Amino acid sequence: MLLVSILIPCRNAASTLRETLESALAQSGINREIIVVDDGSTDGSLELAKGYEVRGVQVIEGPRINASAARNRALQASRGDYIQYLDADDLLGEDKIARQIDVLRRNVNCVASARWGRFEKSPSEALFSNDDQLHDWKPVEWLLAQCGELRMMHPAAWLVPRSLAEKAGPWDERITLNDDGEYFARVLKHADAIRCAPSATSYYRISPGVSLSRSRGPAAFRSLWLSLRLTAGTLLTLEDSARTRKAVADLYRRFIYDVYPSARAERREAETLIAKMGGSDLPPDFGPRSKALAVAFGWRVALLLSRFSRKRRIL
Repeated sequence: MLLVSILIPCRNAASTLRETLESALAQSGINREIIVVDDGSTDGSLELAKGYEVRGVQVIEGPRINASAARNRALQASRGDYIQYLDADDLLGEDKIARQIDVLRRNVNCVASARWGRFEKSPSEALFSNDDQLHDWKPVEWLLAQCGELRMMHPAAWLVPRSLAEKAGPWDERITLNDDGEYFARVLKHADAIRCAPSATSYYRISPGVSLSRSRGPAAFRSLWLSLRLTAGTLLTLEDSARTRKAVADLYRRFIYDVYPSARAERREAETLIAKMGGSDLPPDFGPRSKALAVAFGWRVALLLSRFSRKRRIL
């Protein structure tokens, strides 16, 4: 039976790690190895993980850099024919991996996707919002959609043959924000197709507190910009055409709107690359009131007023 490596990077996830490990151990119909790389936890996560060694879980300490580095360390230690990435607060649905392997056995050199839902406390409350993604994709079409506003596919939803992971190379340890988007773009670069296993499910935990994905600071913006440039480069390597250049230009324009008025250097670089791609006339995603403000005062003023208004409502 083919071996599946379930790779779990962990930093200070003591409150969720047990449930994550149980979901990995509960996978049936597969031959598996589970590897946890503790990335410098101080909350007892390492001790909790080591408690599972008697059940066959391999625990590695280090490298204490970031999640990408931890995933690379786990991948180096793994032996599986398939790679299942699993963050330390996310969950795998029953038979998730077995259902995807069944699809991949019939589709060589492909990646498998799955249905996934967001939850905060219990997976029974998960909201599944990616049903529009539940079909097969050509890699170029998927990356084009990602340059638009297609909703994310979280790491645990994928199952990757080891041969494709080796061709893609390691996770980029410079990237902390959207690291998965950049990595899986490289995986897809070498894949013939994405094959959907709609009966396979995974669960993405929403943290009520501060999370890396909601970071808005210089380091986060630099990471996001790097990941977008590299992802766009992967797309253009697969197809350099009018439609892909337009998609990349719009992606960069959306980045400018997202980070304004911060990340001045990155915004300047984005404007230069947009011009090289042929330009972008993509407007901000404004409601009627903000559109009227943009006509009167410009998109910059309208964007800042829109954000201020949203913040006031939240507070």
